[in-house]
Amino acid sequence: MKLVNTKTIKPGAVLAQSIYNENGVVLISSGMSLTDKVIRRLINYGITYVYIEDERTKDIYVESLIPDKLRTEATRTIKDTFTEIKKQGIMEKSYILDKKGKELMDVVKKLTEEIKNNDQSLSMLTDIFLTDNYIFQHSLNVAIYSLAIGVNLNFTNKKLMDIGIGSLLHDVGKIFIEQDILQKPDRLSDEEFEIVKNHTVLGYRFLSKNGGVPSVVAHCAYEHHERLDGSGYPRGLVGNELHTYAKVIGVADVFDAVTSNRVYRDAMLPHEGLEILYAGAVHLFDKEMVEAFKKSIVVFPIGLSVELSDGRKGVVARQNQHLCDRPVIRVVKEKETEVAPYEIDLSKVLNLTIVSVMKD
Repeated sequence: MKLVNTKTIKPGAVLAQSIYNENGVVLISSGMSLTDKVIRRLINYGITYVYIEDERTKDIYVESLIPDKLRTEATRTIKDTFTEIKKQGIMEKSYILDKKGKELMDVVKKLTEEIKNNDQSLSMLTDIFLTDNYIFQHSLNVAIYSLAIGVNLNFTNKKLMDIGIGSLLHDVGKIFIEQDILQKPDRLSDEEFEIVKNHTVLGYRFLSKNGGVPSVVAHCAYEHHERLDGSGYPRGLVGNELHTYAKVIGVADVFDAVTSNRVYRDAMLPHEGLEILYAGAVHLFDKEMVEAFKKSIVVFPIGLSVELSDGRKGVVARQNQHLCDRPVIRVVKEKETEVAPYEIDLSKVLNLTIVSVMKD
């Protein structure tokens, strides 16, 4: 299979990986020959990349680190929790998290077990799930990334539980903000941006006065937009004034935001998102957290078309654990001429590098 941008798919291409909704129901089945209408449907769903069948890479397949059943369960739990909170509104005292806290903890335990017990690196592009609200999927992705960083940094089980719950609920304040502003396709006005920024305060106020989750979870919501140089919000904290969990979630939050499709822009590929984090390392983000994150993710996903430094072109066939930027490449072209496919392991051929990604 090969990973392609939905805007470059030609009619007649065959979908190689099914697309699901948040309840695990198949929306578009693998094996379907894509028509203009279906391709437009994919684009309208906000899907930037999909896997299609390809004769030269038909033996290349992708396995999801997080099982489909667990992803569906986790997304439904997040949605139910946020929906109940929104329905009840910000009150002096709420018992929703007393009821939902155990379910959230169960989700975190299961996610942590999958990450700890699996040698694969994370590749969220292989998880084609759609929800009716970006916040639900984003919250789950940020939790998975944050837990992966925590595992890499040898956090205790208690710390992993705290940061898992904190990351699942880091954006809870957004449910108290008008969706018209959150989903606005145009640039926000200064007034609208201030309203959006207030989600950190709203989330903190809600979580700090309600039981059912560890008290530090409130600070995950409060501080995940703070930055080391004081340029973040809401309080402009500097350096070690930020809680460790906020530093972790800040990295995970930014990466998922830029690699997810939004109403105002297409998703970046993982290597582009990682470049943003490295550009901000030291000044904006904790370098240790960024390094731990790099070790946890797939930078060049399986099926991605790439060009090597000597001009050869191919498709990422397999990953090398802990060497996220040096995968195995299935070469299909030499100097623009198609050749019989063969593989190069970049972990062993050190004079070659990936110099560009072909999105078509």
